[in-house]
Amino acid sequence: MVYEGKRLVSCHCFFLLTARFYWILTLMQRTHGQEYAHSIRLDGDIILGGLFPVHAKGDRGVPCGELKKEKGIHRLEAMLYAIDQINKDPDLLANITLGVRILDTCSRDTYALEQSLTFVQALIEKDGSDVKCANGDPPIFTKPDKISGVIGAAASSVSIMVANILRLFKIPQISYASTAPELSDNTRYDFFSRVVPPDSYQAQAMVDIVTALGWNYVSTLASEGNYGESGVEAFTQISREIGGVCIAQSLKIPREPRPGEFEKIIKRLLETPNARAVIMFANEDDIRRILEAAKKANQSGHFLWIGSDSWGSKISPVQQQEEIAEGAVTILPKRTSIDGFDRYFRSRTLANNRRNVWFAEFWEENFGCKLGSHGKRNSNIKKCTGLERIARDSAYEQEGKVQFVIDAVYSMAYALHNMHKDLCPGYIGLCPRMSTTDGKELLSYIRAVNFNGSAGTPVVFNENGDAPGRYDIFQYQITNKSTEYKVIGQWSNQLHLNMYIQTTTLTISMSLSASVSLGMLYMPKVYIIIFHPEQNVQKRKRSFKAVVTAATMQSKLTQKGNDRPNGEVKTELCESLETNTSSTKTTYVSYSNQAN
Repeated sequence: MVYEGKRLVSCHCFFLLTARFYWILTLMQRTHGQEYAHSIRLDGDIILGGLFPVHAKGDRGVPCGELKKEKGIHRLEAMLYAIDQINKDPDLLANITLGVRILDTCSRDTYALEQSLTFVQALIEKDGSDVKCANGDPPIFTKPDKISGVIGAAASSVSIMVANILRLFKIPQISYASTAPELSDNTRYDFFSRVVPPDSYQAQAMVDIVTALGWNYVSTLASEGNYGESGVEAFTQISREIGGVCIAQSLKIPREPRPGEFEKIIKRLLETPNARAVIMFANEDDIRRILEAAKKANQSGHFLWIGSDSWGSKISPVQQQEEIAEGAVTILPKRTSIDGFDRYFRSRTLANNRRNVWFAEFWEENFGCKLGSHGKRNSNIKKCTGLERIARDSAYEQEGKVQFVIDAVYSMAYALHNMHKDLCPGYIGLCPRMSTTDGKELLSYIRAVNFNGSAGTPVVFNENGDAPGRYDIFQYQITNKSTEYKVIGQWSNQLHLNMYIQTTTLTISMSLSASVSLGMLYMPKVYIIIFHPEQNVQKRKRSFKAVVTAATMQSKLTQKGNDRPNGEVKTELCESLETNTSSTKTTYVSYSNQAN
């Protein structure tokens, strides 16, 4: 095996590899020569790795596609901002400097795996005894950075892939965005933690919404992959355990949809017209295309969307299809915009941000200009002056996960700080016991942190490395031709709604129980709609009991693959509910003052 002109060895030489790591080093060869061009590297006493989706997936075999300005650049800049703040703090890791090694995952799990092998180079056993250089001199090895912990990744599929390699080398990992319930398995992902709650919590919140509304007949829709499928699976499981909710259809959006796929999904949802509520665990692009297909099918006002945090309060999925999305209830982990980051990011320029190797590309994208003859944009676009300013000459809104990136970095810093206090009492800088960080020991300190995060809320982890579930509940409303996501409540182990509803004739201010408040979410023009009993609620006790029985018994589910493509599952009793339920579309207002 020959390494020419590479950082690992400074001469042309051969060496033997241990069989255990042969496959890892083979992968490293493919990324080694380009790692500096595609990474941010800042020196420090302790180095933290970072994984961010700076670019989207590429097409036709190309690993990386277009730049992601918010999910990529905002988030990685949030890590750099947090590192700057920690290094300036005299009370946190005093006399110890944090450095970084930030890599681009290109939103692809396999590519992220190859990139993240950079993090384990320093830990791989190498046998240099048989190394022979061409001139007979002994080789000079450049020691790779020792990564103590990793911040990331974003997508659950990427975090799962990376977690499998990091755990082999006992490198702790803290994600700022991965929410798949699968990652709560501490036997498989024991070195993984996250500052965002797992989807099992928001699935519980969505079940609580559906139950309080009195809906017992809903459909689910998931994007293919860990996030969508795990989320729907959690919703289905919880609804079965609670009872009373019947899944009419469970549809899956393929990872690479064919033309007309979304129109087919809407057509399938309309096969059960009384299951108007649709529970969605789908990615942002799939949500947009589903709404487009519903608009094309002229189904404005028919579907009642319940969206997960991938929808949240985003504008892009609902642009130009506001009427289709009107009334949608969405969920988002409770968060706050960080003013300090806004000031930091708005002050970034080409001159003062050379450490970010992707910032020039961001500059071109953000201001619609090109940088000299080497700019990526075509020749017809104006040249950048370098005097452009973020938020003055371009739109700017802080990306929603910035807070969690900052909290993830601070979690690692507080863990290292507490570890240093215990292992190096009274020692200035790193003592010998921390010159090489023990990953398993660091993990125990990570799981024990308890501090107020960037939003002022406690940052803690449970035994599985999960953050507590705290969500805001939004509703997408249209008032006087203006649109907004209005916060209508919160969820933290249970629903809490405080709504202020205004109409043209009266104003109602209320603070109600979950069942009363949620029962009032959907009335026409004031966003409080609830179904006529004959339309959505079985009135006969015997039939309702049968539905509950069906919802709680896995054995009653019958897969009808030929008739129900794309992952749809339906119970026989659900079908009975569909046929026995009136198909009238009259809307009635109904709510009870009895608290559940």
